[in-house]
Amino acid sequence: MLKYSAFQQREAYATVLHTSEDYVCGAVALAQSIIRTNSTRDLILLHDENITPESLVGLKAAGWDTRLINGIRSPFADKDSFNEWNFSPLRIWMLTWYDKVVFIDADVLVFNNIDWLFVFPQLSAAPNDKTLFNSGVMVIEPSLCVFEDLMVKVLEMDSYNGSYQGWLNEVFTWWHRLPSQVNFLKDFEGEDGRRQEKILDEISVLHFLGLKPWMCYRDYDCNWDKEGMQRFASDKAHEKWWQVYDEMPETLQPYCGLTEHMNWRLKKWRWIARSLKQPDEHWKIGVTDPRQYNLGA
Repeated sequence: MLKYSAFQQREAYATVLHTSEDYVCGAVALAQSIIRTNSTRDLILLHDENITPESLVGLKAAGWDTRLINGIRSPFADKDSFNEWNFSPLRIWMLTWYDKVVFIDADVLVFNNIDWLFVFPQLSAAPNDKTLFNSGVMVIEPSLCVFEDLMVKVLEMDSYNGSYQGWLNEVFTWWHRLPSQVNFLKDFEGEDGRRQEKILDEISVLHFLGLKPWMCYRDYDCNWDKEGMQRFASDKAHEKWWQVYDEMPETLQPYCGLTEHMNWRLKKWRWIARSLKQPDEHWKIGVTDPRQYNLGA
């Protein structure tokens, strides 16, 4: 396999933040995880007006080149819903000063160098199942022509499940399959799923589905506490995320703090899990996470 793309192309990793600051910590950790792999590519983060100047200071310190964008509204979302602006990642096709971009969701961590992905064409992605791709890691080729075509199709094409990812699968029906190790989905449903947990140390990219590690206490994966979310729970995956947190500069760690509301929510879920006597018994674990004593507003 080729390790580098030819002709000294300009290439970058990109992520997008919009609507709220819930994923600022994830983006900080993502940048730090890529830098740890000795990547030689640029890091660019697109954001809307909801990301505060204070957060932008941290994102830039983490390694991102930040650019302000106007969000793109989903035609399938209700007004003021959490996913109203989740078509904003289409803006990555406007990064035309790059020949190729690898888009990565902000709830993803990179553990091994994946610069070799830039040799793949648009659109390359890892599978969600046999026929559909997951949009959490994608190789794209920026183009204003393609962007304008996508904006037309936003109004013309449906999504098979009402989501941005579903819509992308309707648009890019012909796509190039990447190995699942470059977008390993943290989903361990059933006995077969749990067996997949054994290969976490072998994968290059881990996609944290469900409740995010920075939204939990660091003591354990809070997906265990919430009914219906246990399929996304993995203490091993949780530990891998916190290892990246521990290795990042101390000046970046405050961007991953808990708020009063987050702390209240975690306590509520633990109380419900205790009341139901959830068989995994994670609710018995004593919480030592120091962030609980320094809560944000």
